[in-house]
Amino acid sequence: MVMKMKDLRRFLAEQIQEAENDLHTSRRGFTLVEVIIVVVILSIAAMMAIPMMSSAGSVQIRSAADAIAADLEYAKSMAISHQQNYGVVFDTIADSYKVVEYNDVTYKDDIQGHPVKRGFPYTINFRSDSRLNKVDLVTANFDGGSANKIYFDYLGSPLGNGGNITLQADG
Repeated sequence: MVMKMKDLRRFLAEQIQEAENDLHTSRRGFTLVEVIIVVVILSIAAMMAIPMMSSAGSVQIRSAADAIAADLEYAKSMAISHQQNYGVVFDTIADSYKVVEYNDVTYKDDIQGHPVKRGFPYTINFRSDSRLNKVDLVTANFDGGSANKIYFDYLGSPLGNGGNITLQADG
């Protein structure tokens, strides 16, 4: 009976040794199929992420155009409600614009206070606004290209012959 126990121990030791050898030899690496699947998944993720990163400038241009349109509408509604000439003056050098009231007494523009940020002038500066800092205000031509401002009369009609504003993505 003692002899059989030694044989059993030797048999179990050999089995354990074979199992350990199998465990170490089976960890060679990844199969080609596994590597291809990972590469395909990473490629799909990259194709989805790259267009979103590169379009930050175009998203900012759309946002800036929407803001300008809203502020032009605001100046128009202020002109109607106050029965006074209101307008928007553009500064292409500083990439900014401001909403103004035309003062008939001094013949100058009075910058309006911001309707939301109380105590601040209604001036929008693309460079200092992190949401719009990739936007360049290239041109703002009104009344045949001679002015960088547009006014609305007490009926909300633009004074002059209209014009255009050109925005561009910076870098």
